Amino acid sequence: MPAQPRSLTHDDAASAPRRGRPGYDRETLLAVCVEVFNRHGYDATSMGTLSSHLGISKSAIYHHVASKEEILEQALNRALDSLEEVFDRVQATDSRAVNKLEMIIQGSVRVLVDQMPYVTLLLRLRGNSPVELKALERRRQLTRMVENLVREAQEEGDVRTDISGKSAPRLMLGMVNSIVDWYQPDRSGTVDQLSDTAVKMIFAGLRAM
Repeated sequence: MPAQPRSLTHDDAASAPRRGRPGYDRETLLAVCVEVFNRHGYDATSMGTLSSHLGISKSAIYHHVASKEEILEQALNRALDSLEEVFDRVQATDSRAVNKLEMIIQGSVRVLVDQMPYVTLLLRLRGNSPVELKALERRRQLTRMVENLVREAQEEGDVRTDISGKSAPRLMLGMVNSIVDWYQPDRSGTVDQLSDTAVKMIFAGLRAM
């Protein structure tokens, strides 16, 4: 007599793999949430929206983070920490101000390419929460560092003095920040080519001499 199939016990059910519920570690969950924020806007994205895109329950999300604001803060910290690392490393050198500016532009381009989703989120902040305001202040501090270097380079005679030391840093960083809107690795060249082009355009211009 053929053996009868054994019925599924409670222990069997507990040990069986669960289908349709993808597992997420904090890193993967953060990446997906940032993608959703950039697509729909942070303010317009609810925990329900994140739950839907992740394919897990809201309670499963809360297993990793305490709130939507915590996800935002972690994402912004990733972008700002990377940018601040570039600035701190450059400022620690004994280079002239103009060379520090070149290194900051090159390093910032690399961060934007490497951390594009996170930097994109940073650049779209509106300052609607304490987390956003704190991030915007950190970003302003970086701008002020560039502003100080431009003025120092002007005093050292390496940057022309007939340009605004206030506007020039913001125009420089604005050009770099625009990368998030159009850069495509398969069409826009390598990161080295991109950073070199940015430096040459800023410090040498386009006109053939």
